[in-house]
Amino acid sequence: MTAGKTRSVSIIGCGFVADLYMRSFAAHPDVAVTQVYDHDPERLQNFATHWNLHKADSLERFLANLPKGSLVLNLTNPSAHYEISRTCLSAGHHVYSEKPLAMEMDEAIALHDLASEKGLMLASAPCSVLGEAAQTLAKAIRDDLAGSVRLIYAELDDGFVPQAPYGGWQSDSGAPWPAKDEFVVGCTLEHAGYYLTWLIGMFGTVRRVVAASAECVPYKGVHRTPDFSTATLFFENGITARLTCSIVGSHDHRIRVFGDKGVLQVKQAWDNEAAVRFHKRFTLRRRLMEHPIGKRQRLSGATHPKVARWGAAAMNFALGPVEMLDALREERPCRLSADFALHLNEVTLAIQNAGADSGSQEMSTRCDPIPAMPWAV
Repeated sequence: MTAGKTRSVSIIGCGFVADLYMRSFAAHPDVAVTQVYDHDPERLQNFATHWNLHKADSLERFLANLPKGSLVLNLTNPSAHYEISRTCLSAGHHVYSEKPLAMEMDEAIALHDLASEKGLMLASAPCSVLGEAAQTLAKAIRDDLAGSVRLIYAELDDGFVPQAPYGGWQSDSGAPWPAKDEFVVGCTLEHAGYYLTWLIGMFGTVRRVVAASAECVPYKGVHRTPDFSTATLFFENGITARLTCSIVGSHDHRIRVFGDKGVLQVKQAWDNEAAVRFHKRFTLRRRLMEHPIGKRQRLSGATHPKVARWGAAAMNFALGPVEMLDALREERPCRLSADFALHLNEVTLAIQNAGADSGSQEMSTRCDPIPAMPWAV
């Protein structure tokens, strides 16, 4: 292991997002990436050369190089998540998977059960729920700053992406933005998790999902994958939230928590340092108003390492894997548990698969809220 680095991870999948993980691991000097593998030799070579990493020439060699109980990051194409995660779990390794955990719910359940059977950790991205903005918002809610929470609006609209110049988007190691995969998988499976993890992390189990989805722009080289979805989430604890995703509507990444005393708001889901502001509600000349300048909420003391903005995001992608490594070292449950990953997967698929005929779907999985990070208590 590299000198000074006391913990290690290995990566399968060297595409666009893998470079974002490497940028993030640079902020965690005690974590080493010990080896990488990709089924595309050219992409593997480019990635390994750019980051000066040891590459395995086959999946079998990759697994053979790992001590039992290693942490593997599954950063492959979404359609390969299930097979790769199953292979790694079967070989006795903990797995952190990029989103979604699996494309089908029966596959996600199978992974969950396999991890439980073998006593291994299984988690899935996104991990921004562990970031400063999400933890600050959660603390403000726990502290009753806005009063009793009555409703939440969360937006994940990314602008009219089909017309964006994405053909020129490349990662640090030269991997192109995977446009076809993004359009085939759809914005709900790709992006809903950014706020679903915040919501489920704060409030726990979603009891029921009422959702609709549609393909609004049919000429993206693929067809019949929703590029818009909207869902009303009914949480077991009584909270109601609305979540919207699209790659059609103008860019809007706000989350607003409406309480009896006012509104808590974050404007940027993809920025770990995004401001959390409280807009107090008051009356002025018989008018009910929200203060136009919200008071910023801050946590006392240091939180977590930050990563500079790259493209549309300023997120530390390593927070999830590092949380798993911390849990292993401290012999405690991981905040990003397998139950959490499974429930997130079920809720996301319920939204994705709702189609044009809005329907109500009862959830069958459960999970607990995520404990606060130690610096956000």
